[in-house]
Amino acid sequence: MNAELSKKAAEKVGNPNILVNLISRRVRQLNSAGGTGSRPLIETTPSMGVADIALLEIVEDKMSWEPIPAAPEELTAPKKRKRG
Repeated sequence: MNAELSKKAAEKVGNPNILVNLISRRVRQLNSAGGTGSRPLIETTPSMGVADIALLEIVEDKMSWEPIPAAPEELTAPKKRKRG
């Protein structure tokens, strides 16, 4: 994986956990069906790995995501325990 692309993608996404999830999902898509499941959204070279392709797609805004906000009650409500 290209370290420079990783840094640029991390700056765009902000949260490293979300970045890992985005990259892993996209790598699975690119590898599915023997590599014919999904085409790269960018121009690639033969030396690029699928992780680099996914990172470059994020850097070039070819792939987007939306954070799912936590519900306010999940953040403030105490957790209920079942007695049993």
